[in-house]
This record gives sequence, structure tokens and C-alpha cells, in this order.
Amino acid sequence: MSLLAVDGLSAGYGRGNVLHGVALEVGAGGVSVVLGANGAGKTTLLRAICGMVAREGHVAFDGRRVDRLATAEIARLGVAHVPEGRGTFTNLTTEENLRLGAYRRDRSELEASFARVYRYFPRLAERRRQQAGTLSGGEQQMLAIARAVMSRPSLILLDEPSFGLAPLVVEELYRIMKDINAGERVGILLVEQNAAIALDLADRVYLFEVGRVVLSGPPSKLRSDESLRRAYLGY
Repeated sequence: MSLLAVDGLSAGYGRGNVLHGVALEVGAGGVSVVLGANGAGKTTLLRAICGMVAREGHVAFDGRRVDRLATAEIARLGVAHVPEGRGTFTNLTTEENLRLGAYRRDRSELEASFARVYRYFPRLAERRRQQAGTLSGGEQQMLAIARAVMSRPSLILLDEPSFGLAPLVVEELYRIMKDINAGERVGILLVEQNAAIALDLADRVYLFEVGRVVLSGPPSKLRSDESLRRAYLGY
């Protein structure tokens, strides 16, 4: 069963479209990865799913069409978006940032959400009183994902979570994302350029070129094609 189903999606800015008839899906509790060069339309895809840009086509979440809904309505249904650049509130503490992700929870639910998130991100528990702007880049990325988890989503849209991070930090981040996917049964639509590590998390992959899906299938399909493997995985 598809948690997210996209079909014939076109979207863009002003008069020009960036996406052209895109079709993809995320299974319930699954991880779909979108790979492609800069300018391929990956970020626009996530924004279009969230209703942040003009779009045409079919977007269904949990069996319900959402392509005519506003961004806030889609978020309330259980879709969390972690944009590129992290989007943390630098003047607030780590815990204040997390609290914003669960602004509709009552006190008992809030405490349970904090405990759950700190199990996944123990480093954030150590820095709960620290101003977010003083965290390292990796910690800020963890905070952005943790804030999304605080909202108890069914689907998380992640835009380039590894960007600008050291390899060891990326490995830790992906280990946590794998634990969240398994422990929360939350679906993930992941946009990445770090193809090698992203494919280890994925059960389905989509290759984007100039706003179109040019290949889709299980990760093994990419790994078994020598020309694609060299282009996207570097070996």
C-alpha cells in the first residue's frame, strides 16, 4: 500500500515548470530516495508535495488527495518537511525548537515525545538548554529531523540531510534515520546527492534529470547497471 502516491506532477515557479509529469510513491513505512544532479528538480518536488509551489497533477497521502490543500493542512495530516539548510531557530534553545514541533500536544504527550526523541538523539538531550545557533552543523541537522519527529508524522520529507557534514556525522545521522523509520514506522521521501549511503536506507530509488524521472526501481537496479553505478555511485 502506498503512503504517498504522486502521478503526473508538474510544478514550477512563475511561468516555467521545473517538474514535468513526475510519478513516484512511498510505501507505508518505506523509504524512497530521489537522486539527481543540482537543478534536476529534487527540492521542487518536496515543495510541490507540500503545496509550497504552483502545481498540477495528482498527489495522494494515506489514500486522500492533497494536491488542492494548503501547506498547513497537509502538515496537520501528518507530513513533516525538513528543508535543505535545516531551518532551525538559532536564537531558541534546542528544547524550545523541539517544542515548536509538538505545539498541539498536551503536557503528558509532550513529555512522552521529548523522551522518545531524546532516545533517538541523546546528543540533543545533552544540549537541550543550549542555543541552537551554537550547535555544530551535524547537531543542527539532527535538531531539524528531531523537530519533525516531535510532530508524530506518518511521512517525513528530507532534503539533502548530509549536505556539508563530515562523513562520520553522516553515518551517525543515517543510522538514526534508519532507527526512526523502523521504530516509528514512518515513511521517508529522501532527496540526496550522497547516493551510496542513501541507497543503503532505501527500498525504492528514483533518478531525476531535468525535472523528469528517468529510472525507478529497487536500489539493486541502480547498483547492477554499470553506467548508472559509475555516474551516481562513483565506482
